[in-house]
Amino acid sequence: MCGIAGIFDRSGESAPRRADILARMTRTLVHRGPDDEGYLIDGPVGLGFRRLSIIDLAGGHQPLSNEDGSVWVVFNGEIYNYPDLTHELEAKGHVFRTRSDTECIVHAYEEWGPECVQRFRGMFAFAVWDQRQQRLFLARDRLGKKPLYYATVGDTLIFGSEIKALLAYPGLDRSLDLQAVSDFLSLLFIPAPKSIFQHVRKLPAAHYLVAGRRGVSVHRYWDVSFAATEPPLSRPAERLAEILHEAVRIRLRSDVPLGAFLSGGLDSSAVVGFMSRELKTPVVTSSIGFSEAAFNELPYAREVAGRFQTNHHEHMVAPDALEVLERLVWHYDEPFGDSSAVPTYYVSKLARTHVTVALSGDGGDENFAGYRRYRFDVRENAVRNMVPASLRRPVFGLVGALYPKADYLPQIFRGKAFISNVARTPWEAYFYSMSCIHEEDVLQLLSGDTRAALDGYRSANVFEELYHAADGPDSLSRAQYIDFKTYLPEDILAKVDRASMAVSLEVRCPLLDHHVVEYAASLPSHLKLHGTRSKLIFKEAIRGLLPESTMTRSKMGFAVPIGAWLRTDLQPLVRDYVLDSGTRHPLFEPVVLQKWWREHASGLRDRTTELWGILMFNMWYDRFVRTAETNMACESAVSPDAVGGMR
Repeated sequence: MCGIAGIFDRSGESAPRRADILARMTRTLVHRGPDDEGYLIDGPVGLGFRRLSIIDLAGGHQPLSNEDGSVWVVFNGEIYNYPDLTHELEAKGHVFRTRSDTECIVHAYEEWGPECVQRFRGMFAFAVWDQRQQRLFLARDRLGKKPLYYATVGDTLIFGSEIKALLAYPGLDRSLDLQAVSDFLSLLFIPAPKSIFQHVRKLPAAHYLVAGRRGVSVHRYWDVSFAATEPPLSRPAERLAEILHEAVRIRLRSDVPLGAFLSGGLDSSAVVGFMSRELKTPVVTSSIGFSEAAFNELPYAREVAGRFQTNHHEHMVAPDALEVLERLVWHYDEPFGDSSAVPTYYVSKLARTHVTVALSGDGGDENFAGYRRYRFDVRENAVRNMVPASLRRPVFGLVGALYPKADYLPQIFRGKAFISNVARTPWEAYFYSMSCIHEEDVLQLLSGDTRAALDGYRSANVFEELYHAADGPDSLSRAQYIDFKTYLPEDILAKVDRASMAVSLEVRCPLLDHHVVEYAASLPSHLKLHGTRSKLIFKEAIRGLLPESTMTRSKMGFAVPIGAWLRTDLQPLVRDYVLDSGTRHPLFEPVVLQKWWREHASGLRDRTTELWGILMFNMWYDRFVRTAETNMACESAVSPDAVGGMR
């Protein structure tokens, strides 16, 4: 893994006078690349690079150019099919000086231009400077595993792997995007292309950006399709097993120690199983646990580790509020409310003590309909389809409004969400199911001025657009499509990227190989979810690989006991950042926050997600906006002597 940053003055003004700024931007990313740094200054462009050495330790220095120095690249990620691409490009006359995957990007761009991204199999965010055409080309991988942000300040385009690199550029406006605030409060993450800052944008997954003298344009080059063009093969599970095995195999290439995360769940266990078939030495596995039994998966991880005789490592997690949360806030750059960032950071930290690269099981639930919410959504749509639209909203809406809210009761007694969702449109219902703070609570929480400034904006509109853009034949595939565009890249993958990069660990996700994704999407929904049975085709593909207990046990998820921690170890942070008027953001109504805290502290209502989300927002705001004059998202000043090696 690496970190990249850059400056492009589209007016054509030379960039060397901003060399110190480029160095400052780049060095905010030192955690992403502690092994090496490099710079290019060429006319109006400046490229910066921090390296975590994985492949071709001696020859992988960046920025890297083609034979005559007319095309340069800085690159974060891995191109797994680079050996095949290298042979193909050499046959076309391109001359390679290294054995790194980075160099194939340069020559692929020379050969195919922007369409080169279609040829890459991997995870990537990169910038190519085309000297002849005076054009900057930015690209991000299909699923959004590697991040890339950009902004314009006057005629200058700036970009970086993390927002903090952009914030190191003088004059960047830090005004909040209120629509992004609304999105965060609902989802606890911010969907692309928005960021928390009005003038900073994410390059969406599967998109590239072209910048030149005449302007900046963004283009989509790939999309996941659920519209099967032909019936599945007679033995689709066997074909899926072959694709999964290959996806794992090509991710085992590394010149540094490699291992895997192991939760004991189906997905990570399957990855470890496939790794064990390929590696000649025991897989190095890392697992974390909690003292609270309901959240502790260590016994399941041990069982799988024993099955494959892995070199297994464990760590018991306890809340360390000051050290962990402040560190996570700094690394995530914008408000991020998925509490599983905490265990992801801890398992990354544990893994980094033994390896530099780890494989994970991320993507299995999105590909094969593993989330419980998919079952609920299918059930709601079945009822919705039986009732005429003219009756659904008045009848079910009225019943849902009258039905008592009882989230303090066991799940079996909670019918309000189901009844209300049937009254909603399919996309509104799925948004409601995904919402961590529901729309009516968000409206209560926000101040009157903020609600007025939003001018009727609804975060549910994001899901509506995606629901209609999906080409799937049923509600399940449309829900999966929404997740591939929102929850997966901006929650799951952002969480893993920032937590792992915080400790300079590279994480690879074989279940999100785009060949796996495309094949899974082409299969009919009934092969993934049938009644209450989920991930059917995936389980069939790996049958015999894992212990039967792993195949049949209920999904736990990568959860942490945040609700209990908020009442105990984290209570001082709640008082400092949620209840204290000096640190609480004026966007929020204090009376509502105080009410939520009383309900949660007394045990009357579970307000974990609401309080955690506000805590994360206010800690972020205090770190990145309120005290911007003193920290500027940089850990230290950069000496002018530090940029003496720039070309």
